[in-house]
Amino acid sequence: MLTVVKISQGRGPFYKVEFSNGEKLRLSEDTVVRHRLLKGQELEKKTLNEIKQEGKEDMGYQMALNYLSYQLRTEKEIRTYLKDNEIESTDRQKIVDRLKEMDLLNDLVYSESFIRTQMRLGDKGPRVLQQKLKQKGVKDSDIQQALYLYEGDEQYQVALHTAQKALRKFHHNSQREVQQKLQQLLMTKGFSSDISKQVLAEIDFSEIEEQENDALELQGEKLWRKNQRFEPAKRRQKVKQSLYQKGFQLDQIDAFIRGKEEEDE
Repeated sequence: MLTVVKISQGRGPFYKVEFSNGEKLRLSEDTVVRHRLLKGQELEKKTLNEIKQEGKEDMGYQMALNYLSYQLRTEKEIRTYLKDNEIESTDRQKIVDRLKEMDLLNDLVYSESFIRTQMRLGDKGPRVLQQKLKQKGVKDSDIQQALYLYEGDEQYQVALHTAQKALRKFHHNSQREVQQKLQQLLMTKGFSSDISKQVLAEIDFSEIEEQENDALELQGEKLWRKNQRFEPAKRRQKVKQSLYQKGFQLDQIDAFIRGKEEEDE
């Protein structure tokens, strides 16, 4: 027979229990209460082994509850967390089952909360959000059900806000290049081509258009200096080609080049 030598309050919801054979266990309050552990209590070796097994599972369960107290988690995140904290595989499964029974672990609820938060605060389209949820281990059926919350109008509003915010960063570019950059940005963030087209049709590019001549001058000056080592005809061709690729109009480009050539004469 073994005897409980000492019980003391440990860190968090745990107790430190010492036995007469020298073993010291970190047990949850649930385990201590369940086995009515008191100082001086005698136990058989078999009972101690049961307590040790329950204690490992209970410890993992308490750790999982603490992990969940900060924010919602997916099943995969919980399993990974428990594994990283050296909770055994069989105990991890029991803990996940307990959390599900208490409705503390639900990938569909997590996905819906994730989508709502991204709709309110983020700048990502459904394609990127789908990828992120998949990386978190959520199954496709839960992802698709959650994405029903993110319908066309909501996508449009988020995409429009994202494009308008990005528009402020695009200075010294042609209107056509800005449109291309915005379209690429929206596609990269996971919005469909249809949503991107709707957003671009709504954006006011008048300020960009007004600044286009200044942008051409700035870009053109850099290119004119960069290509100064070439003979005049080739220099003219390279500058013209580069500016056209940047979205500037041919008549604007020709006027700029004529001006630079007159300056050089």
